[in-house]
Amino acid sequence: MRFYFSKLQVSDQISDAILDNMLAQDPQAHVACETLCTTGQVVIAGEVSCKGWVDIQQIARKTIAEIGYTKAEYKFEAESCGILTALHAQSLDINMGVSRAEADEQGAGDQGMMFGYATDETDNYMPLTLDLAHTLVYTLARIRKEGKQMLYLRPDSKSQVTIEYDEQNRPVRIDTIVLSTQHDEGVTSELIKQDVINILLPRVATRDSRYGHLLHDFLEDKNAKLLVNPTGNFVIGGPHGDTGLTGRKIIVDTYGGRGAHGGGAFSGKDPSKVDRSAAYAARWIAKHLVAAGVAHEALVQVSYAIGVAEPVSLYVNTYGTAQVPMSDAEIAAKVNELFDLRPAAIIRDLKLTQPMYEETAKYGHVGRTNEVVTKTFFDADGKEFTRQVELFTWEKLNRLEEVKAKFGL
Repeated sequence: MRFYFSKLQVSDQISDAILDNMLAQDPQAHVACETLCTTGQVVIAGEVSCKGWVDIQQIARKTIAEIGYTKAEYKFEAESCGILTALHAQSLDINMGVSRAEADEQGAGDQGMMFGYATDETDNYMPLTLDLAHTLVYTLARIRKEGKQMLYLRPDSKSQVTIEYDEQNRPVRIDTIVLSTQHDEGVTSELIKQDVINILLPRVATRDSRYGHLLHDFLEDKNAKLLVNPTGNFVIGGPHGDTGLTGRKIIVDTYGGRGAHGGGAFSGKDPSKVDRSAAYAARWIAKHLVAAGVAHEALVQVSYAIGVAEPVSLYVNTYGTAQVPMSDAEIAAKVNELFDLRPAAIIRDLKLTQPMYEETAKYGHVGRTNEVVTKTFFDADGKEFTRQVELFTWEKLNRLEEVKAKFGL
C-alpha cells in the first residue's frame, strides 16, 4: 500500500505572489519571503533586494481573496485581516557568495541537496497516488468556484489516497480515499459524502484514463473505504483553524514521500536559491530519463556548497528499472555530460527569472502543465500591468531527442 495527500497552502501563495511581483519589476531580484497566517493576522518577513517597489499589503489581500477567504465568518478575511510586514535587505555575506562578475560562475545561494523524481505510472510522470490526491482537491476547488453545486463548500480542503500495488510495482486498486473539506454550518458529512460520490469522483474519473477505471472500480468495491470529513464536522478551517507557514507542506509540494526530498522549501525564494531552482532542474532531468525510456522510474539528487557554482555531487537511482545496459553511476555520468547544473545555467535553461511562481504554490510544484499565460502585476504606483509568462518550464521535454541519442535509444 502507498498513500499520499494534498493540501492547499495560503502562506505559500502569498510568498510566491510577492516574489512574482518583485521579479516582474526586477528579474534579478533576490527574495526570501516567509509568510505566517493565523486568525485575522498575516505576518510577512524575510530578506529582499529589488530595484522595484511592491505594495505588500495589496498583493497579500488580493491573493487571500482569490483563494476564497472573503467572508468575516471565516475569521480570516482578505479585507479585514491585519498584515504585519518585516522585510529587510539581503545579507551582504550571502550576496557575496552568489554574485559573480562572470554570470555563469554565479555561486549557489546555499548548501544542501535537492531531489527530482519521475515515474511512468501516469502521463505526467508523477506518482499515481499524489496525482490523484492533487486532482481531488483541484476539482473540488473548481466546483466551489463555479458556484453551481455543493454550495456549502468553504476554501479549506485536503485529500489522501491509498493505492494497492502488485508485486510488479503496478497500481491495481484504490483502497482508501480520505477527503476533508471545510463547509457551512448545518451541513452533514453524509450529504457531503453523497456529493463526493455523485459529483466529485465522476468528474475526476474523466481526467486521466490511467486512473479513471480505478475510480470506477473503487466505487463498486465493497472493501474500499471512502472517508469524508472523518471527524464529523469541518466548519472551522483555514488559518483560523490551523496556523500556516510558508514551506510547511514541502512533501506535498513535490512527490508526496515517493522518491526523496532534501528538506528545503520552495515558495518565496528567487531562483538563485538552489533549494528551488536545482530541485526543478532535477525533476526536469528525471522526467527526461523516464520519458526517453532510460528507466521506468528515476530519482536524481544534486548537492551544492554555498558560493560554489559546480555541484559537489550528482546521483541517479533507477530502483532497478533501468532499460539500458548501464549502472546507475554510468547513467549519472551521462547526465552530467548532458545537463549543466550550475545555478546560472539552470536559471537560463529553465527561464527562471520570469514571475512564474505563484501557480506553483497551488496543487504542487511538479507534474504540472507547461503553458504560456498572461498574468497581472502591480507597478510601483500600484497600477496593474500584464505580462506573458511561461509556466512550469521544468516539465518540458525539450531535450528528449538529445537524451535518447546519448543513451542509444
